[in-house]
Amino acid sequence: MAQIECTFCKIADGRLPSKKVYEDDKVLAFHDISPQAPIHVLIVPKLHITSCDAINADNADYVSAIFQAVPKIAQILGLAEGYRIITNVGRHGCQSVPHLHFHLIGGKQLSEKML
Repeated sequence: MAQIECTFCKIADGRLPSKKVYEDDKVLAFHDISPQAPIHVLIVPKLHITSCDAINADNADYVSAIFQAVPKIAQILGLAEGYRIITNVGRHGCQSVPHLHFHLIGGKQLSEKML
């Protein structure tokens, strides 16, 4: 399903290993290799979308599928007390991989401060 050569495309199509949490035809969720919380999962579309800035009518169904999967992923991870979803866009937003991805973090009481 991946269309170009990027790290998350390679993970999504199985060319790079990951510790999968959830997968369907449009979405893959896997554990972050540098977790920032007790539970830190990345959720990616299987279609290469560079960032939120590249979401359009042709790929919005992949983004919708991600948000439909989020409650399922949270349940699998036992996050009944809550969690946070974050995405970074561009250099100033500290987007480290140019493939749309959402960080799902939880497993402890998170700080109210975001910065």
